[in-house]
Amino acid sequence: MSKIIRYEMDLNNPPPLTDKQKAEIKALAAMPDDQIDYSDIPPLDDAFWKNAVRNPFYKPTKTSTTVRVDSDVLVWLKRQGGGYQTRLNAILRDAMLRSQKAPKTQQARAK
Repeated sequence: MSKIIRYEMDLNNPPPLTDKQKAEIKALAAMPDDQIDYSDIPPLDDAFWKNAVRNPFYKPTKTSTTVRVDSDVLVWLKRQGGGYQTRLNAILRDAMLRSQKAPKTQQARAK
């Protein structure tokens, strides 16, 4: 026998708040920040971020554009088989990420 109880809610059409819920929200909104109790929230120190990962569900949007590429570069990409646009994007993304990690002096020199 399962003791799991499931509730379903239409997030586009949530039920209206009760008067009690409205009063609680109003009281919380009026509370000064220095009176908020954060004791049950762990600190976000270096140990917390050590194992953090980028959102695994993140998928950047694609933008169609026209780019002028040297002919030999395009031939090289296409010679490696299908998916040359994906490879080109991966090469550019790698360069972008390396540039973001580079020290500021190195970035200034690249300009």
